[in-house]
Amino acid sequence: METLRPLVVDLDGTLIHTDMLHESALKAFRESPWSALLLPVWLLQGKAVLKQRLAQRTAFNAGVLPYNQILIDWLREQKQLGREIVLCTASDQRFADAIAEQLGLFDSVLASDGQTNLSGRQKAQALVERYGEQGFDYAGNSNKDLPVWASAHQAVVVNASTAVTERAQQCAHVETVFPPAPTGIMAWLKVVRAHQWLKNLLLFFPAIAAHDLNDPAIFGVLALAFCSFSLCASAVYITNDLTDLESDRLHPRKRNRPFASGAIAAWKGVLLSPLLLIGSVVIGSLVSIEFLGWLAVYFLLTLAYSFGLKRLMIVDCLVLAMLYTLRIIAGAAASDNALTFWLLTESVFLFLSLAFVKRYAELKLQSEAGASQAHGRGYLTSDAPLIQTLGISAGFIAVLVLALYLNSDSVLGLYQNTALVWAAIPILLFWISWMWMQANRGNMNDDPLVFAVKDKTSLLAGAAFALVLALATLGWP
Repeated sequence: METLRPLVVDLDGTLIHTDMLHESALKAFRESPWSALLLPVWLLQGKAVLKQRLAQRTAFNAGVLPYNQILIDWLREQKQLGREIVLCTASDQRFADAIAEQLGLFDSVLASDGQTNLSGRQKAQALVERYGEQGFDYAGNSNKDLPVWASAHQAVVVNASTAVTERAQQCAHVETVFPPAPTGIMAWLKVVRAHQWLKNLLLFFPAIAAHDLNDPAIFGVLALAFCSFSLCASAVYITNDLTDLESDRLHPRKRNRPFASGAIAAWKGVLLSPLLLIGSVVIGSLVSIEFLGWLAVYFLLTLAYSFGLKRLMIVDCLVLAMLYTLRIIAGAAASDNALTFWLLTESVFLFLSLAFVKRYAELKLQSEAGASQAHGRGYLTSDAPLIQTLGISAGFIAVLVLALYLNSDSVLGLYQNTALVWAAIPILLFWISWMWMQANRGNMNDDPLVFAVKDKTSLLAGAAFALVLALATLGWP
């Protein structure tokens, strides 16, 4: 009976849908942004040193990594047949050992040790010294694995591109191919969170409130502002996702985001984010200097939120409310409209209520999942009732502020039928109550505005609100 050859398995991009070097660098940057200055210093000492330093500085949860479950199931079948299963990776030994312990699958672990970067030809040499030429089978995913496949008896190609698969077939006998999951345009739309661009329609609100949107020039300027804000927001969303991978993986829904799930490599996000930001500034410069100033404030505040403020309870919701309000302020700067005290106050309280809705829905979901604390946040899941109380109170204050705002002389002068304007108040009161009812029933997703544009009742309430203001403007009846 033929002796089964050891099956050697690569880690990054093969066993897991991510790269531990990228993961550790991103986590180190999140925990201490200044550590990025040390990366070139460590790299000059060798890639193995860089990996070791990052492994020493960052702790990670091996239980939440995006594992290649199809491959793992196959490896378990191979182990049941009596094969020796070996993990051999260029990642640091600390990471490799933790992952091996988590899976309980490997008979031995070979990894980079701070002196040798176990990749490419060095990995091939180490395996040949251990098992002999053609004395093992090897599962890998990239061009760096070609020298290893050339020294292996059989190749197992995992998550590789068509070009890599063809090269593997040229240098080795390919036993099995595990094709990569297709990455379509929808995955990239999720990366930039295109659905979140709906929030940037708030830029048009000052012009709408001032009945000034019928000017084509103003509409054009606001369209440019919308594009600029959307690109800027996407740049920050990507940065936030890249620095919050572990928290997202612990979340019931966020774990499916492209970077958290490994559907799209983290390094692509690192490249895309600054490109989007540059595009945002270029387009924003076509609007006005004042608009660019508010865009910069928005960008810096979102960065502050991503790197620390989101972990401070209550503060996080106040910041979210301010980010919504900044869109209105930037819209006023772009369209050259004056902002009133009442409009800003209405914005703050309304969006504070929606920020609390977002946090309440998240806490409720994690409480139902059995968690006692929201990972990466400053809340206990038991705080949900208090957050609900604060949010409903802020929402009802927003209704009161709207009543005072609609009674101001500057607003009344815009409408021919001032009595009809007051019908907008019960509509807003209904909608805020409806949103909180849906959150309480567990029907709310993580973002209330995204929920609203998909919810028929919210859309009807919005249409009724707009209709009332339109009829009041026209003086009907």
